[in-house]
Amino acid sequence: MKRGLQENEPEDGGGPSGECKRTLCEPTQERDVEAEGISWEDLPQEILLHIFQYLPLLDRAYASQVCRGWNLAFHMPELWRCFEFELNQPASSYLKATHPDLIKQIIKKHSNHLQYVSFKVDSSRESAEAACDILSQLVNCSLKTLGLISTARPSFMELPRSHFISALTVVFINSKSLSSLKIDDTPVDDPSLKVLVANNSDTLKLLKMSSCPHVSPAGILCVADQCHGLRELALNYHLLSDELLIALSSEKHVHLEHLRIDVVSENPGQQFHTIKKSSWDAMVHPLSQV
Repeated sequence: MKRGLQENEPEDGGGPSGECKRTLCEPTQERDVEAEGISWEDLPQEILLHIFQYLPLLDRAYASQVCRGWNLAFHMPELWRCFEFELNQPASSYLKATHPDLIKQIIKKHSNHLQYVSFKVDSSRESAEAACDILSQLVNCSLKTLGLISTARPSFMELPRSHFISALTVVFINSKSLSSLKIDDTPVDDPSLKVLVANNSDTLKLLKMSSCPHVSPAGILCVADQCHGLRELALNYHLLSDELLIALSSEKHVHLEHLRIDVVSENPGQQFHTIKKSSWDAMVHPLSQV
């Protein structure tokens, strides 16, 4: 039995099934966009910039080839001020499969725009080497913050110390305006800290370097002597000494607001050295706000 027509259904020329078919094939949003004359290439640069900030490096490069507007967004300096390199095992293979000059070209063109950079790597040596290769290319950078984050050990500790230090000092020497440095679980050493201080003593405010076995209390004391603007310090207990605690409490040195001491054994069965109570008292009483 044929059902009767509803009040708003046409008697011929399409019927309800025809209307349904058009609805499925022509999404409402698409029709609205076409009606208003808006296309993806007409998106404002501010919106494109916001979208591009969430894209991985290679996806940004692919997106920049869509149209002229997207290519302009890809090269906006604002896009490169804050950047995080994620170099886990799949990402390392992913980067190697990319055109070999892609990262080098981007770093060469945008390194002077980079200000806030972090590297997140897994435990593989391959990931750490990829991070060092990028660091060594930042010869025209002026970084304000640098973070080397190992999501699992050993990562950077697997690299030859000279290779890691060589890459890191490229940033220390060329930036000259570092305010925040996070280098936990790395083979940084006392000589490299001297390079850091020589080029960034006026700007350094935060230094986190827990589990850095090649740094001595003398290296931290060098930082305390020169970086009077340092306000936050995080280090491992094995770096502490009576002399260092007394220095950190002296008005001639830094005026810390936050001090974090990680009491973690680097090796099984490791014995912790003893700090005199008088040294702790010297640190605590003048700096009750820490």
